[in-house]
Amino acid sequence: MAVEGGMKCVKFLLYVLLLAFCACAVGLIAVGVGAQLVLRQTIVQGATPGSLLPVVIIAVGAFLFLVAFMGCCGACKENYCLMVTFAIFLSLIMLVEVAVAIAGYVFRDKVMSEFNKDFRQQMQNYPKNNHTVSIVDRMQEDFKCCGAANYTDWESIPLMPKGRVPDSCCVNVTQGCGISFKVKEIHEEGCVEKIGGWLRSNVLVVAAAALGIAFVEVLGIIFACCLVKSIRSGYEVM
Repeated sequence: MAVEGGMKCVKFLLYVLLLAFCACAVGLIAVGVGAQLVLRQTIVQGATPGSLLPVVIIAVGAFLFLVAFMGCCGACKENYCLMVTFAIFLSLIMLVEVAVAIAGYVFRDKVMSEFNKDFRQQMQNYPKNNHTVSIVDRMQEDFKCCGAANYTDWESIPLMPKGRVPDSCCVNVTQGCGISFKVKEIHEEGCVEKIGGWLRSNVLVVAAAALGIAFVEVLGIIFACCLVKSIRSGYEVM
């Protein structure tokens, strides 16, 4: 039995929210992939809270897309079982997103700690690993920084000739500019503070976005429950 009266309006609003959920799902996947690429370039991969968050975000985004598709089918066919399943799964997704938001806030300082440790490790590998060279040089050029705490950190790294810094530390990057450099010609600020702070602030942005999406999902759950109640009433009348 088709829904009537005010439930038609609820059904229409649910469709609008389902489209919003699909957009949010695609956005979450994009944010997760972007965060994973950034962390792959800045933090050595491992099972740490900071490196696992992007994976959770991607998984939640993919699951939200499937659940939104299920909800669309359930609303279109006015199927009781599909709508109940949709409401349950959407509630689970909302709980996971709230957990991700809390974890992002709790581990924001952990991201800085991880980056500090791993950047210094990459500095140690700089003279003997070409892949590390490209990663560190790209970070120093993009963020206009040099070393972990500051440019003097490179003094303990066996670069040739002795006493030089990577060319990527220079204000104007040219071949050999890091040899016999003058302090005013290089970036003095360290990369840990600049990049680590950027990573930490972006974790908070993701956490805030997750809470915002969770609020919209609460509306979706309410509308879905109203539609379920209407469909059930229709079955009882029949």
